[in-house]
Amino acid sequence: MVYCSQVSPKSTLLFILTYTTLLSPCRCKMDPKTRANCGPPGITAEQCENAGCCFSSEVPGVPWCFAPLPKKYKEVCPAEVKLRQNCGYPGIPAKECEARGCCFESNPPAVPWCFFPHRVEEGKLCV
Repeated sequence: MVYCSQVSPKSTLLFILTYTTLLSPCRCKMDPKTRANCGPPGITAEQCENAGCCFSSEVPGVPWCFAPLPKKYKEVCPAEVKLRQNCGYPGIPAKECEARGCCFESNPPAVPWCFFPHRVEEGKLCV
């Protein structure tokens, strides 16, 4: 079984102060042969997870406490109008807006039509 950043009641406060988000279990799913060691020999699952690392003792001969995969992000256009942050000027053409790397939606009126995308973390759900 793979455990990722589950926190005991004693270490909850320390963990919250150290890490702003929990480690996604998807970031712990990797070929065991590619694991990068993340702790000293004999480290417990709790110590490993509290350090922001992944822990799995299912495969012998590879690190049980290992570094997670890096976070991946994608740019998405916000669906809610109130989340739009202006990226252009009134009347900007769609092509020019998109060339800036921004989102374009010409509805509704009286809100920015050219607006910045939001950066969101990928991989919250494992496949």
